Amino acid sequence: MIYGLAVTGNLGIITLTSVDSRLQTPMYFFLRHLAIINLGNSTVIAPKMLTAFVVNKNITSYYECAAQMGGFVFFIVSEVILLSVMAYDRYVAICNPLMYMVVVSPRLCHLLVALTYLYGFSTAVVVSPCVFSMSYCSSNVINDFYCDIAPVLALSCSDIYMPETVVFISATTNLLFSLIIVVVSYFNIVLSILRIRSSEGRKKAFFTCASHMMAVTVFYGTLLFINLKPRRKHSFDSDNITSVFYTMVIPMLNPMIYSLRNKDVKAALKRCMTNPCYSFKPM
Repeated sequence: MIYGLAVTGNLGIITLTSVDSRLQTPMYFFLRHLAIINLGNSTVIAPKMLTAFVVNKNITSYYECAAQMGGFVFFIVSEVILLSVMAYDRYVAICNPLMYMVVVSPRLCHLLVALTYLYGFSTAVVVSPCVFSMSYCSSNVINDFYCDIAPVLALSCSDIYMPETVVFISATTNLLFSLIIVVVSYFNIVLSILRIRSSEGRKKAFFTCASHMMAVTVFYGTLLFINLKPRRKHSFDSDNITSVFYTMVIPMLNPMIYSLRNKDVKAALKRCMTNPCYSFKPM
């Protein structure tokens, strides 16, 4: 059910932001790609898991496992970077609204998204082969519902210092870099909102970035919980629950966060339901 809601919600966001003529702004361009990433993240994991439930055969091949890990790393890293890009977009929209369409131009939007995907792909190409370059002997039972990095490394019978170091440096660098951009952007956003004299103006400015703030809080809160927890307190059972949250639940929640709290998206959905041809452009 969660996967079905995630697919429906994200496909809905992708469709609306692609064809509705009133949603052709940088904010909705980035939202469309966030939905693509969320859809990809859950699809890399859920179908294989659901197939295992249906046929009651929890077996994955070595290369399937490597491909799944590579796909997961690609989408999760891309989401981390894209959320920081969206924070920058909200910063320009609120702190420099008159120059917004000039600064965040279509060319810059496409460049930022291309760099996001390229960085996610390069990270996956480095991390996944590094993990699977280890020797794996007799133990072959992964204590997780998908091929995550830590449960796979736990099966290795060789020294895992190098892949653990690569994963730690990559995760820490990505998380800190993205968090710095998000924190600095929202610090300036809050200062700009406080300078607005009218309460109506402050309210409007706040709701402009409220959905992104909620998505960022949920996503980074989950990642920080699992990555900053002391190593001695780590357990695969608790980590599995957290993994379910950011691989399945968050991709389901994001479309709800952005649609239920966004008048433009709700209006576009209403136009689509009442008259699909009105105010829409060809894809």
